[in-house]
Amino acid sequence: MFSRLAILCVCLLAACTNSNDLGRGPVPLGDFALGYNVVVAPKMVKGPVSREASEEEWKAALTTAIDDRFRRYDEVGSKLYHLGISVEGYVLAEAGIPLVFSPKSVLIVNVTLWDDAAQKKLNDAPYQLTVLESASGETLMGSGLTQSKEVQMGNLSRNAAKEIQNWMQKQMREQKWFGGPAPKSSKAKPAEETAPAKTPDTATVANPDEAPIAANSQTAPAPNVTPSKKRPLPKPGATATLSSGVLLPDETILEPEVVLHAPAAPVSE
Repeated sequence: MFSRLAILCVCLLAACTNSNDLGRGPVPLGDFALGYNVVVAPKMVKGPVSREASEEEWKAALTTAIDDRFRRYDEVGSKLYHLGISVEGYVLAEAGIPLVFSPKSVLIVNVTLWDDAAQKKLNDAPYQLTVLESASGETLMGSGLTQSKEVQMGNLSRNAAKEIQNWMQKQMREQKWFGGPAPKSSKAKPAEETAPAKTPDTATVANPDEAPIAANSQTAPAPNVTPSKKRPLPKPGATATLSSGVLLPDETILEPEVVLHAPAAPVSE
């Protein structure tokens, strides 16, 4: 763990994560709605050349970042899923020597996702993420020189939440999580006009006693048929009650379990 953090914290080129997209609305995640958001950090390791941060500080920073990103799905999702996140290690860069030694901030977390209705994990083994601070004018010279510990933790937590969302989208496409990917949106195409059938001079009728129909005679229009109305789907963001237990990735038992109850749909007359 320490060797891995040491390599990452002195790395000058880091993959960037853009977590500044919360104003654009949530990306599609099927029927996902966030139930429990549980962050633990009982075995986290502080890497070299790092500021000190407590378990409670990391729990607060990550819980806020996860809520900010995933509570937006409460209005669009119809099924509850629980996120369990364990902080494994971190580096909060201290002040270095600009252009000579500028340590980078790093966060390592394990993520487990639970299906509330099925009462089971979607990923059997925890998914591990290594998150780096985003490149900016402040971090180029070293975030230890330009940012406080709280700012560093907030940036890493927001990047972690975005990377978790990216992973969930990938699993939705490949493993059909959250009901599978939504169909691609496409502009509605106008209905193709059916060419009118050629009418012969006289039409054959079933009853030979009836007079033939003239070609230029007007055909009675088809009666207007109004399709029956479908019952509306349950409203997203249905109410939830608590009943049994949920096992999270750190093997912590949460006594309540969230069970979704959709409000009764009105029946059209």
